[in-house]
Amino acid sequence: MPINIQQLRQHSQQKLVTQLGLTRQDAQFESQLLLQTVLKVNRAWLIAHESEMLAANDDESFEGLLNRRAKGEPIAHIIGYREFYGLRLKVTLDTLIPRPDTETLVEAALTKIPITAHSNILDLGTGTGAIALAIAHNRLQSNVIATDISQQALNVAIENATNLTIQNVQFIQSDWFLGMSHQQFDVIVSNPPYIEADDIHLSQGDLRFEPLSALASGKDGLDDIRRIAHSAPNHLKPNGWLMFEHGYKQAQHVADIMAENGFSQISHMKDLAGILRVTMGQLSKL
Repeated sequence: MPINIQQLRQHSQQKLVTQLGLTRQDAQFESQLLLQTVLKVNRAWLIAHESEMLAANDDESFEGLLNRRAKGEPIAHIIGYREFYGLRLKVTLDTLIPRPDTETLVEAALTKIPITAHSNILDLGTGTGAIALAIAHNRLQSNVIATDISQQALNVAIENATNLTIQNVQFIQSDWFLGMSHQQFDVIVSNPPYIEADDIHLSQGDLRFEPLSALASGKDGLDDIRRIAHSAPNHLKPNGWLMFEHGYKQAQHVADIMAENGFSQISHMKDLAGILRVTMGQLSKL
């Protein structure tokens, strides 16, 4: 039986609420994204054509995507991209899906990077390139280096940079600082793995579809943060800044680790939910 766009949206929203447990607001947003993907239109077109009937092949394609989402596959993997800090980024199974919480780390970095200065920035564990590209896009005079141990992830980041025509970013395959030689930076940022290795959430939701190596870091989730904080002073200019995204209950632990490695002026920044999400510190004067 033919169905119009409005009816299809209502049907899909109810399915996502019932089978996936989404809120009605989230279900409405995601069903809209799936329809835009199938019909290759924008949100305004959908609103203006709610009474339009769908072609049979479009209806079938939409149902296929809807069923994938109802089974828990991340919406970003289904549509192939995620919006982050105003940028559209390709995502794949080789990368973490950029999240709104991580925009807090970008905001923190931008407060320490003058708009007109020729600053050198390092993003460790770049994944899709989200943090590096957002910083580079908003600080055009800066030179940003983005690293990842995964060449597959770097390939995605490079493609994102090309698609966005952002040219002040260089991508290097490296296990944290191992490929950095003696380079020094004004600001180092990282959203490293910080989930406890036995955390039950690793087998739930979107995390099931993301690389475990980019999520978990030892018994307390802090192994990589310790490693980065220990080596960072050798790669920071005098008074340079180190910044981490971390878990909701790790702020004080991260602050202690940074203090133990010679950082001062340590402070935190909250995400949109009011959770301490970023901890930053300045390399103490020599």
